[in-house]
Amino acid sequence: MSLGATKSRFLLISLAILVADQWSKWQVEVHIPHHGANSVISGFLNLIHVRNSGVAFGLFAANGAARSELWLTLLGLVALGAVGSYFWRASLEDRTLLVALAMVVGGALGNLIDRIATGAVTDFVDVYLGNHHWPAFNVADAAISIGIALLILDSLRTRPLAEPEAAVEIVRDAAP
Repeated sequence: MSLGATKSRFLLISLAILVADQWSKWQVEVHIPHHGANSVISGFLNLIHVRNSGVAFGLFAANGAARSELWLTLLGLVALGAVGSYFWRASLEDRTLLVALAMVVGGALGNLIDRIATGAVTDFVDVYLGNHHWPAFNVADAAISIGIALLILDSLRTRPLAEPEAAVEIVRDAAP
């Protein structure tokens, strides 16, 4: 089995996130009126229907400005390309890293599809306590956030040092 075919198994995570994200957004758009809300857990969780023209948590909202939407779309494409490149260069033994990157890819694709299709992303999860609301988010945002948390945890993990023989060869090759 080739390395690409083996790594492609991790992309099933991306596909599952993409499908869940697009399906859940479609359900919200069909069943909840724009700016409507349905209480799930009173005092803690609502399902709402809002459109986010910015990036995560409404930052840098474009508010219909075509130029801003274009820049955010291009930024999303560049970020997706960088994460995808990192995914293909990552070692097959770094499973946590591959899962994390696959989650980020799936979430980024989900939000990028919305941004390209409509200029904004559908957000619908509203978590709150009293009058304090976390910014609304969606499945893609959750996957990206969990993926980034896994990336941070993976970066803190200790890795085995290079083989002593390999280190000797490096020193030998570097000598004048």
